[in-house]
Amino acid sequence: MIARLDVTPALWSQTSLALTPLASSSAGSEVDFGVDVGELDLEHLGEAPFAALERAVLTHQVVVVRGQERLSPRAQLDLTRRFDPVAKTYGHGHRPDIMKRSVLVQDLVSIPDVPEVKLLGNGRVKDHEGLPEVDLRHPSHRSFHREPLTEAQEARGLTRFYRWHIDAALYELHPPRVTTLLALEVPEPRRETVVYDDGSGDTLEVQVGATAFVSGAKAFDLLSPSQRAWALKTEARYAAHPYVWMRNARALPNGLGLVSEGRELQRDELPPFEVDKVMTLPLVWKNPLTGRRALQVHACCVEDLIVDGQPIGDLAECRRLLYELMRPAIAPSRVYAHPWRPGDLVIFHNRGLWHSVVGSLRPTDLRVYHQCNLAASEAPLIA
Repeated sequence: MIARLDVTPALWSQTSLALTPLASSSAGSEVDFGVDVGELDLEHLGEAPFAALERAVLTHQVVVVRGQERLSPRAQLDLTRRFDPVAKTYGHGHRPDIMKRSVLVQDLVSIPDVPEVKLLGNGRVKDHEGLPEVDLRHPSHRSFHREPLTEAQEARGLTRFYRWHIDAALYELHPPRVTTLLALEVPEPRRETVVYDDGSGDTLEVQVGATAFVSGAKAFDLLSPSQRAWALKTEARYAAHPYVWMRNARALPNGLGLVSEGRELQRDELPPFEVDKVMTLPLVWKNPLTGRRALQVHACCVEDLIVDGQPIGDLAECRRLLYELMRPAIAPSRVYAHPWRPGDLVIFHNRGLWHSVVGSLRPTDLRVYHQCNLAASEAPLIA
């Protein structure tokens, strides 16, 4: 099935894109987002084709552009910035002192000439975009989950979601509008089974090294009327330097938040911070094009919830409440796990989705990606 996409009103008569809905990996899929637009010349994309692409991202949340193996880091940055021309800073900022102490330090390596673009993946990479040699490590749930799978279970092809999240510093900087993720090298295809291990018995078959997405709009739609009313009057207060704050904590087996064990850093253990830069955001954000509401929260980074202006003040209770809201959205039938091909560029609406890396990679599995997102020029729209 091919759909036609009109662009912004001034350009409706000039450009449309051919959109193919992305197939989900699970039977009985409820995935209602994601399109494949085939190959595009992204380095020479005119105003009208870009408007069509932007509209596709805001409408369909995940857009896959094929055949981008030769897209340079500079061109990827330029494309990402077109979604927010005023944006200047990488989504997590440029503070090496903070990054070195955070849980993200092992995941991201800056491209020297274009530091807003990050190298990530698995395996040894040599002579890459000004980097002489880098040993990349795929994020493994075994170093982050409280009760990881055993080596024997992984050998049988079992794996986990690593961490459900949105791309955002959540301190000082606004969450990026979009993230662009480019696959240069992907592991040889093989199937793995994600086990939720949360008492549900849920599992999901994925390609090794997939990136999993769920819809924040679907998450909001799944709430009961009373839950929706509560979510609409609730804000999340994120920890100062949240990725440093959480570095000693461990995650739940389905990657949807942290176990409350008191392992988070105290405020006097954190790098210096300014109270007015600690971020508080609503739980529900509005799509600027469609107006659709989305439940958008990074549960791992939340320090408190503010309900009708009053803090709950109990971290374990905050996590319990968020888990109840969020868990239905990651049911297997609602997850799109992208099976990467070399040259895939995935552009996703970071303000309408949650995502997680997936897979138990072997040392011989080479995975090389470029990622780019930019701290937005404005806060998310309040629903």
